[in-house]
Amino acid sequence: MATLTTSSLELPDEILDPWLGKVQYGSSVAALSGATPMKFGKGHYMTFDIGEAEYVGEGENKSGSTITPKIVRTSPFKFHKTVRWTDEVKYADEDTRIGVISQVLDLIQPALSRALDYGVYHGINPATGAAVAAMTNKLSACTNVVTRAAGAKPYTALDTADSLVLAGDYVPASVAMSPAFAGEFTSLRATQTEARLYPNLRLGTEVSELDGHRASVSKTVGFGTSKIQGIVGDFNSIRWGIQRAIGLEMIEYGDPDGGGDLKRNNQVAFRAEVIYGWGIADLDAFALIKSA
Repeated sequence: MATLTTSSLELPDEILDPWLGKVQYGSSVAALSGATPMKFGKGHYMTFDIGEAEYVGEGENKSGSTITPKIVRTSPFKFHKTVRWTDEVKYADEDTRIGVISQVLDLIQPALSRALDYGVYHGINPATGAAVAAMTNKLSACTNVVTRAAGAKPYTALDTADSLVLAGDYVPASVAMSPAFAGEFTSLRATQTEARLYPNLRLGTEVSELDGHRASVSKTVGFGTSKIQGIVGDFNSIRWGIQRAIGLEMIEYGDPDGGGDLKRNNQVAFRAEVIYGWGIADLDAFALIKSA
């Protein structure tokens, strides 16, 4: 039986690349908005509003166009997940090493994917729920809020949120929903036929359709005491990216997570880390649906 003696496992491309593609299946932010390539560290990008085109009559002069730039700043935020295994995994033979790595990644990937949502939506540490002071770019700071009274129809709140986003000259093309809020839509039936009123809505992070919106459902939306049930808006206003790809490290010595000495407990720890960066162009591009 071969022994893994290195302190770091290099991930083959055939493992790493599919992992990055899986982020969108654990994150509603990633499902509704595409990733942007980013370098490590603080950064910024610019958006421009150049207004509309000018009609020019025959023989008439052309006027200048006004360009209004907007700078959106991004910051890096590191998330990690550490899992412990008995050290027998070190004795896996050559053919099963990739299988071991895949199993570890399957445990870690969903948590690191959801971390993007917890940061963008709430600005919190996913492990504790505590606010992170540095995470000032977060959708929970949006002032467009629809408060639902108990028993209110879910589509009424969705319509009101749409109107708030439209008032800011944005298109409310997408909605991120908590499972409970989405369940209110899936349970609605036509009076006569008992057919589903929203048959295209699926209860998962993968994008489905709800009343003309691209919809993604995740428990990250209504985390903790936020009272947020849905986030409606133009998710293209979110710019996010992976500043440093996931690395998987096998730790054989010490106490890397407060769980006790690894050697004493005959354990090894696997740790994966990802550094996300994100920025929000305009909070007016979104509206929050909250419970009363």
